[in-house]
Amino acid sequence: MLLKDLYSPVFYDRLGDALSVSISDFDKAQFIKNIYTLDFESKELKERMKHTTRVLKQFMPEDYVATISLLKQTIEQLRIAGIGEDGLAFIFLPDYLETYGIDYFEESVEALEFVTQFISCEFAVRPFILRYEQRMIEKMLKWSTHSSPKVRRLASEGSRPRLPWAMAIPFLKKDPTSILPILNNLKHDSSEYVRRSVANSLNDIAKDHPDVVIKVAQSWSGLSPETDAIIKHGSRTLLKQGHPEILQHYGLDDQGIIMQDFQLISPEVKIGESLSLAFTIKNVNSMEKKVRLEYAIYYKKQNGQNTKKVFKISERMYSAGAEISVLRKQKFILITTRKFHLGEHQIAIIINGVEKEILHFELLA
Repeated sequence: MLLKDLYSPVFYDRLGDALSVSISDFDKAQFIKNIYTLDFESKELKERMKHTTRVLKQFMPEDYVATISLLKQTIEQLRIAGIGEDGLAFIFLPDYLETYGIDYFEESVEALEFVTQFISCEFAVRPFILRYEQRMIEKMLKWSTHSSPKVRRLASEGSRPRLPWAMAIPFLKKDPTSILPILNNLKHDSSEYVRRSVANSLNDIAKDHPDVVIKVAQSWSGLSPETDAIIKHGSRTLLKQGHPEILQHYGLDDQGIIMQDFQLISPEVKIGESLSLAFTIKNVNSMEKKVRLEYAIYYKKQNGQNTKKVFKISERMYSAGAEISVLRKQKFILITTRKFHLGEHQIAIIINGVEKEILHFELLA
């Protein structure tokens, strides 16, 4: 099933039943008729979501505050019916708040807090951050101490400077200082769902302000296994970049770690197939050593230049004198987020952040 088909006759029938209870004069038949316009089938997921928002507005009162009350009642009816909790199709509810509530700060903030406990409002909250900036951040700081993990996660996930698939927050990319208290409040959160969001926010910050994340890593290190996991995941971009300070923080250097016999099983690979690589790692030190192994592929771009992407192989302790053979395969299967360009590419092995020997291979049709 295509994602857009979440917006199905069954979905609208159930939604209509819930709206019929919460809105006294709701015309379910007309609502469904208005949904199924002539171009409905051609609409993709986001278009169907926005379309549902606009159609719902036709059945709501002009008074936005009264509308919020009805949306809450509808959510309660959906819960009673046992449908919708965290269901992707219900993203039209946060979209409604974003589209029609941006001028109603207090009312919308309270509604976001309620609705996110049914369906995440991480995207809808961002226009409010852009409009109200520090005022909104202060509200999100309060959310970081909320009893619901879904509200606490909204505080960290919604304030990420570079949340994927969402609008960026330029003032937070420029200076993330204001969201650090939010992340600090959540570093010991009981929910892994929340802690992972904290790590993702740190990783966003690292792309513009590595020094900030390194200071956080130094400050949180050793507080608990959970905080150690947060800073490790939040430092993943810095580790892939081979940032010297984060490598030093984790005790990663390549002294006494030798790579041998690096080879490609075939110097040519066709799109749809896999590139096989093999090499040997030896620890010639007199004591055990932590080794982080990665490989980098320099993908050829349309303009003939290369773009680098790093893939992690492993991170483990190597005993003194240990010699390990490594075999890996890299797929070149077409996906929607990557387009391959034929011609010469390069691949390199990275040991504890230090790039070693580079080999060339040809990507064929």
